[in-house]
Amino acid sequence: MNTKITLHPLLFVLFTLLLTGQTLQAQDWPQWRGANRDGISQEKGLNLNWSESKPPLNWTFRQAGAGYSSPVIAGTTLYCQGAVDQQGFAFALDTETGNLKWKQELGKESVPDRENCPRGSITVDGDKLYLIRGIGQLHCLSATDGKVLWQKDFTADFNGKYMSRWGYSESPLVDGDLVICTPGGSDGTMVALDKNSGAVVWRTKEWTDEAGYSSPIVAEVDGVRQYIQQAAKGVAGVAAKDGKVLWKVDVPGYKTAVIPTPVYRDHLVYVTAGYGAGCACIRLAKTEAGMKAETVYNNKNMINHHGGVVLTGGHIYGHSDASGWTCQHLETGEKIWGQRNREGAMRGSVVGVEDHLILLDERTGTLAVAAASPEGWKEVSRIDFPERTQMQTTDNMVWAHPVIAGGKLYLRDHDLLHCVDLAK
Repeated sequence: MNTKITLHPLLFVLFTLLLTGQTLQAQDWPQWRGANRDGISQEKGLNLNWSESKPPLNWTFRQAGAGYSSPVIAGTTLYCQGAVDQQGFAFALDTETGNLKWKQELGKESVPDRENCPRGSITVDGDKLYLIRGIGQLHCLSATDGKVLWQKDFTADFNGKYMSRWGYSESPLVDGDLVICTPGGSDGTMVALDKNSGAVVWRTKEWTDEAGYSSPIVAEVDGVRQYIQQAAKGVAGVAAKDGKVLWKVDVPGYKTAVIPTPVYRDHLVYVTAGYGAGCACIRLAKTEAGMKAETVYNNKNMINHHGGVVLTGGHIYGHSDASGWTCQHLETGEKIWGQRNREGAMRGSVVGVEDHLILLDERTGTLAVAAASPEGWKEVSRIDFPERTQMQTTDNMVWAHPVIAGGKLYLRDHDLLHCVDLAK
């Protein structure tokens, strides 16, 4: 017997709105540092007071291999990359169960220092994935089954060169029909490729710095769309339409490794690097002659190694080698406060969510929640990493950044990938 249930029109509308609200709150994390590449989650209503209610572990995947790549999430699929016995691969997991959907072998990984494994995150764009391996190969894969659609080699195809010795660590940027990446070297620091074919669209021949370990962002400045990226000597803005270098600022102190992703807001570009380099803020303005870039400040109030920084409420938050966890005023560069912990979350990466910071200690894996407030350091709660890898690596550090998507916190320590439930 078939029974037809009819909802009153008003109830139907309310039911639809509830479903829509739930959908809007559950945000994907489809690329490095999230949907906007800023390290900020837009999700609401998460359990961040772990001292009162410890978040449960939903699942652990144990075959992620060696890798510093952070996972990315699109819908109910997690994408990541790893390596076993110097053989790189990409893989996809079901976010509900942690079960493997597919695995795609990509070839040999060979990096001079810190494990033969990938570093960058995958970028999801519709039914395609884009990734850069430590060895310097860019792959376009099918998101459905991992099939390789096309690939490029930074050395063979672009005469690329990166600073230091730690392998390519960039996460590619997809913007419209372009894939933006940074092979570096004398033939041009950045290159734009057609995302469907891999054909070269343009290259920044007048900018020839070696590649750093940073990843580019996109910004619209006075109507001019541009890609902002750090490289070996400093930071530059490149026109999206033709690759013309709009502006470039060399940053004093840049030397060993330039890693953190740039931050942009309202004509201000903020960059930082470790090894004593410090930070800089550059103000952009469109002029008749082009784009003017003026250095607002360059100081050592933030010396960020590779945990990254986030901008919230007009303040930069991150770990500084000089003062521990630090709050810095974006516009003036003033250090508002610093907190050097002796236990709990010490140096590591940071993610922003609901006016709070989730901090991951790179040495122990300790996770802490702290207030994102210029009023001072306030730790809200703390938990241990669910389980550390048994792999022996050069540093035994947790260098993959935390990811928040769909009410879940995703954590990686090489071969172990954990899903922690933050739903209340």
